[in-house]
Amino acid sequence: MFYVYILRSLVNGRFYIGMTNNSERRVEEHNGGRSKYTSFTKPFALVWKEEHSTRKEALQRERFLKSGIGRHWIYKNFK
Repeated sequence: MFYVYILRSLVNGRFYIGMTNNSERRVEEHNGGRSKYTSFTKPFALVWKEEHSTRKEALQRERFLKSGIGRHWIYKNFK
């Protein structure tokens, strides 16, 4: 299984969108500062997680969420 997740920074409220095959480990990596991009805005709260059966499906969904329409959906539902 693959997961698409949305994190929200508890420092500045910004969202981070990612994809992984182990969501618990990945959130721990973000909060532990082991992810270069998110290390300055930790800690994070997991606000959304979707399960996908293939890596391809998960990547397509991640790309959508990072698009303008996807970001609009995120702000509408989680802000």
